[in-house]
Amino acid sequence: MSQAMQELLAILDLERLEHNLYRGRSPQSGWQRVFGGQVIGQALIAAQRTVAADRHVHSLHCYFMRPGDPTVPIVYEVDRLRDGGSFTTRRVTAIQHGHAIFSLESSFQLDEEGLDHQLPMPLNVPPPEELKTQFELLEETGHEVPDSVRRFWARERPLEIKPVNLEHYTTRAKLPPYQNVWVRITGKAPDERPLQSAILAYLSDMTLLDTSTFAHGRTGFDPDLQMASLDHAMWFHRQTGLDDWLLYTQDSPNAIGSRGFSRGFLYSRDGTLIASTAQEGLVRVRTKPSK
Repeated sequence: MSQAMQELLAILDLERLEHNLYRGRSPQSGWQRVFGGQVIGQALIAAQRTVAADRHVHSLHCYFMRPGDPTVPIVYEVDRLRDGGSFTTRRVTAIQHGHAIFSLESSFQLDEEGLDHQLPMPLNVPPPEELKTQFELLEETGHEVPDSVRRFWARERPLEIKPVNLEHYTTRAKLPPYQNVWVRITGKAPDERPLQSAILAYLSDMTLLDTSTFAHGRTGFDPDLQMASLDHAMWFHRQTGLDDWLLYTQDSPNAIGSRGFSRGFLYSRDGTLIASTAQEGLVRVRTKPSK
């Protein structure tokens, strides 16, 4: 298992402080704020710690209220809203410096049989073996990538990303707001279903908001763009192993009021729809240069 994957599993292994109270840490990667997918994954772990083992997450809805400080721990407080006959509901509040920075509500269900259908995976998508990583594409096209991002990508990471729609990296033209990316964790996935769900939640925040910039000839690296996740929702449909590549197909139906809205669908390589996502984020054009 790669060192980066070991680090991801370590930050998802929360410390229990008290009944319904947990503490998580952040990797010291040099970023000025905590990665949103990390907070989602840790909050989901906190909720799962209070749920019976035979109930599994089927949905989560969360809000980002303040940027997380990676230099101090995050405290997660779980509110046990309901324990029903087949569904369980939890609310989790993430706290730093005496303030709520994030909240999550999640629902868990006993596995049961029922109606079953799914939309097919997009056709004519090249396999990941024929594609280059996001970092390789940016290096080749000469995109102006902030030094902090370059340093981050130079480190070993728990995720590898290979974009399918290369035109987003070769032109600044206004393009249709959709993209497909292959994503894969860089190490053996754990067998535990709760941990697999938390890892899916972690990676679901990758590249999603960027899709809302394509219709405007923009990228998330533009220095006059301020971007941050505002809310995030995820629905877990089918269990599958995480040792192979996943296709994350995304579109952005709308942008208005300095907010971009994006949707995503995660497929296994064999076409199984694993999960769906939706996110709205701040996409604000700065009127003054950033400090």
